Amino acid sequence: MNVSAVGGSSGLNAVSGASYGVPPQQKMSNLFDSIDTTGSGTITQAQFEQAFQTQNPPAVFQRQGADAIFSTLDPSGTGSVSKQNFVSTMSQLMVSLRAESSSQSSPQASGSVAASLQFLNQIDPTTISPDSPPGTLLNYSA
Repeated sequence: MNVSAVGGSSGLNAVSGASYGVPPQQKMSNLFDSIDTTGSGTITQAQFEQAFQTQNPPAVFQRQGADAIFSTLDPSGTGSVSKQNFVSTMSQLMVSLRAESSSQSSPQASGSVAASLQFLNQIDPTTISPDSPPGTLLNYSA
């Protein structure tokens, strides 16, 4: 499933994730239309899984897997998803997964945050006076 695909007159054209200003909702609408081969206005889990296997979903979606994504699209377990629900949920999911992926892709930043939290957890708040001037913690050693 090429979530970053943009429909054209000759089918799908693969374009990068930030494809030429096409809104995510339009991308998802085009993707839905390519999966809904019967034109029924809904897609089944089988259609979704087939598209997931035959098209090239972004890595953030591949890590989640077709079943997990379809479960998000169809939380009540009906076995099918409407175009409106698909477009809205996939647009939100795309933003969420990309944000999650970018925060995990920076191990240095994650390590810095973890180290900072570990340091802050070592500070005994009773050793710092409530009347201390701003910036006192900058020179504090645990």
